[in-house]
Amino acid sequence: MSAEFDIARANMLESQVRTADVTDLSIQEAIRLSPRHQLTPSGRAHLAYADTEIEYAPGLWMLKPRDIAKLLQGLLPIAGESALAIAAPYGAMLLRQIGLQVTEIGASEGLPIRGGGFDLAISEGAVGAIPTAWIDALVIGGRLGVVVREGPVGRAMRVLRTQDGVGTRTLFDATPPFMDGFEPKASFAF
Repeated sequence: MSAEFDIARANMLESQVRTADVTDLSIQEAIRLSPRHQLTPSGRAHLAYADTEIEYAPGLWMLKPRDIAKLLQGLLPIAGESALAIAAPYGAMLLRQIGLQVTEIGASEGLPIRGGGFDLAISEGAVGAIPTAWIDALVIGGRLGVVVREGPVGRAMRVLRTQDGVGTRTLFDATPPFMDGFEPKASFAF
């Protein structure tokens, strides 16, 4: 079975990741070496290398391989940096493979460091708005990768914490499901 997963992972890298202009060789190598199927729930390993999001726990999703690769490339991870993976098991696996020191938390858990501390943070699954605490967990110059959705299509964003505030850049469109508790807030309408 392991050989089948190795072939599926190689096919995923060639057909989903490289064709999406993911040119960072450290990300490609991390994907080639990381057994995504080990993160899937029982009976769902066959979906690990498909072009789909995977619900790994109730209300928590791994991004499509293409989307996580493009999001990581937009964050410019560097070996030796510290990273926070927020409900991002595959992102954490890839960042460790690249050589970052990774702290993993669930989406609803408190952050381990307040007031900055991480060079990079990533979340898998969409949010209606970016939680301030996620930005506050970054050092000045730290980058957050997250998909923000207000409607059917979301925007994968790189958020940069600066001395003067926050800068954002849209990287690509994506449509992952919302993480439980992070849906857009209902607004009053006449």
